[in-house]
Amino acid sequence: MNYDIVIIGSGPGGYVAAIRAAQLGLKTAIIEKYPTLGGTCLNVGCIPSKALLDSSEHYHNAAHNFKTHGVDLENLTVNLSQMMKRKTEVVKQNCDGIVYLMKKNKIDTYYGIGSFKDKNTINVTASDGTVTTLTTKNAIIATGSKPTPFPNIPLDKKRIISSTEALAFETLPKSLIIIGAGVIGAELGSVYARLGTQVTMIEYLGSMIPTMDATMGKELQKSLSKLGMKFFFNHKVTNINNKGESVDVTAEDKQGKTIQFEAEYCLVCIGRKPYTEALGLENAGVEVDEKGRIKVNEHLETNVKGIYAIGDVVRGAMLAHKAEEEGVFVAEWIVGQKPHINYLLIPNVVYTWPEVASVGYTEEELKAEKIEYKVGTFPFKALGRSRASMDMDGVVKILADKNTDEILGAHIIGPRAADMIAEAVVAMEYRASAEDIARMSHSHPTYTEAFKEACLAATANRALHM
Repeated sequence: MNYDIVIIGSGPGGYVAAIRAAQLGLKTAIIEKYPTLGGTCLNVGCIPSKALLDSSEHYHNAAHNFKTHGVDLENLTVNLSQMMKRKTEVVKQNCDGIVYLMKKNKIDTYYGIGSFKDKNTINVTASDGTVTTLTTKNAIIATGSKPTPFPNIPLDKKRIISSTEALAFETLPKSLIIIGAGVIGAELGSVYARLGTQVTMIEYLGSMIPTMDATMGKELQKSLSKLGMKFFFNHKVTNINNKGESVDVTAEDKQGKTIQFEAEYCLVCIGRKPYTEALGLENAGVEVDEKGRIKVNEHLETNVKGIYAIGDVVRGAMLAHKAEEEGVFVAEWIVGQKPHINYLLIPNVVYTWPEVASVGYTEEELKAEKIEYKVGTFPFKALGRSRASMDMDGVVKILADKNTDEILGAHIIGPRAADMIAEAVVAMEYRASAEDIARMSHSHPTYTEAFKEACLAATANRALHM
C-alpha cells in the first residue's frame, strides 16, 4: 500500500498526528504493536491512573470527610476488584473511541511491529508472523517510552514492579516502597495511601517532584504526609531484594549511613526512557543521541528527510499533551503550513489531591538565568470556595517580571489546579501582565479567585482577601 504518511505508534502523539494529517487531505496509515490503540497513556498510564485516583479519592472522602458534611456511613470497605474493573472499563471506552476516530477519518490501521526497511518502506509484522509492506512519502515515529529499570536490578514484575503492575493489583498491599518521588510515584503513592496502604517514598534528590518549582514539592509533601506517607530524601538506593512474600530495599543517606526498608512491594519510578526497539532505525539511517532519543531539528524532522519523530522519543518533557502538539505540528508542516509550539508554555500536572500544575519558569530557573522577578502568592485556605468544599491545602504562586510585570511562571497546588493552569497558559501565550489578570472579573466563589489574588499580590502586594 502507498501512503502520504505513515505513523508508527498510536499514543496521544501518534493518533492525533494521524487525525490531523487525514484532515489535511493526506492518505494516512497508523501502526500499533499492541492489540489496542492509545499507547501507554490510554492503556497503562494517564487514563487508568486517573481512574484509580478518582476512585481512591472518593473512598478517602467517604472515610474522612463525609461525616463532617452530614453524611453518615457504616461498614465502609475498599472493593479493589470493582475499582480495577471500573478502571478497565474506562480504558476500554477511551481505546474504543480512538478506533472510532480512525474509521471516521478514513485512517488505515495496522496491528503489528513497524520496522523501517528503508526510508520510504515500512514492514508491519503481525503477531502471527504475517508481514505487510507499506510505502510512504513521510513517516512519523511516535513509539513513546517505557519505564526505566533500576541500574543492575531488573523489574521482576512480581514484587519489584513498574507503574504498569501497580495499576493492576489484585489485592490491596499492606505496605509499598516507592523509589522516586516524581510525578508517577506521587500519583500512585497517593492512590494506595488513601486506601490504607503504608507508603514509603525514597528519593535520591532533596524533595518531591524535583523538576517543578520547589514550593510545589514542599507543599505536596505536607499534604501527602496527612495520608500517613513517609519520605526519605537524599537517599541513594543500593539494592532491592525480592524475598518471596516481601521486598528488602537498602539505601544510603548523604553521610553514607545504611538504612533497611521492607514492604510487600517495591515500585520503581525513576523515570522513563525512549522506546525505539525493533524500529530498524539503522535501515533508514536515523540517528539517536547519547540518551537514546531520536535526533530532530526545529521542525521535528530527523537527519533523514521525510522521517519525523515526536513525543517521548525526542527531547523535552514526556507529556501526552506535548506529544499531541508535536503531532499536529508535523502534519501541518508537511503540507506547507507554518505551525508553532512554545515549549515553555506546555503545562505540567501532578494529579494527586491537591493537584499540582505548573507552566513557564520556576523560581529556581529565574534565579539561575539572573532574570529580575517578583512573587505573588495566595493560599487556598483564604477562599470561601475552599472552605465550603474542605479543600484548603495549597497555594497559587505567580512569578512576574520585576520591570514589565509580564507573567513568567505560574505554579499551583490546590483543588482543580490541573484545570486552573489553563488560565495561566492563555495569559502567558498573550504575554499578559499580572495586573491584566488582576483586573479581570473572576466568578465568586471559585477556586480561580486564588489565581487573581496571587496576581494582585504580585502587583505591589495588593491581595484583597489576605
